[in-house]
Amino acid sequence: MNNKAVFGVIPSVSYAIEEAVNRLRNNIRFLGTDVKKIMIVSSEPNEGKSFVAMNLWRQMASTGEPTIYVDCDMRKSVILATYKISREDGKEVWGLSHYLSDNKKLIDVILSSDIKGGDLIPNANNIVNPSILLESERLSQLLDELSDRYRYVFMDVPPLSLVSDAERIGILCDGAVVVVRSGVTSKGMVRNTIAQLERADCPLLGIVLNRVGDSK
Repeated sequence: MNNKAVFGVIPSVSYAIEEAVNRLRNNIRFLGTDVKKIMIVSSEPNEGKSFVAMNLWRQMASTGEPTIYVDCDMRKSVILATYKISREDGKEVWGLSHYLSDNKKLIDVILSSDIKGGDLIPNANNIVNPSILLESERLSQLLDELSDRYRYVFMDVPPLSLVSDAERIGILCDGAVVVVRSGVTSKGMVRNTIAQLERADCPLLGIVLNRVGDSK
């Protein structure tokens, strides 16, 4: 892997959060070897799904499991800006939308990290309507290839209440982890999210209650 990612920002997490992510990681490992392509999703924005996905990816890769993080939010991704991700060689960062539009090869968009076996595919070019790209056979082929290369493929997708992108991606996944913001997300919204996953035939693997004690 020649494309090395540089993280300008790596937020520190508390011991409690680190242990919570560790429990989530262990629970996922107990799901068996057939569960590889996992979607991390929320009902609404600002529930912390990207934070959970990124930390889960880092922990899983740190234990020696070949793991890749795929930023599937091609409309409003902020991952590159949030973590100030750049390429070590200073060249332009390419990502998922570049690959799905058939402009770049897979080797061009995968970034390695400081964790052995921990790679990522960012989204470096937000687009207004990625529906055609998400419905293409190229996405299905990509996820199948990644699941052959890696033990886990974590997909960070847009909230289900906003657009149908997550449903389209969920069809191709082995299951989904739903992130719920404690004291903020309504039970009705969570029920709707679960119903949408069922419609996409995407098994619910578990629910992460995030920001407990953070609500006012």
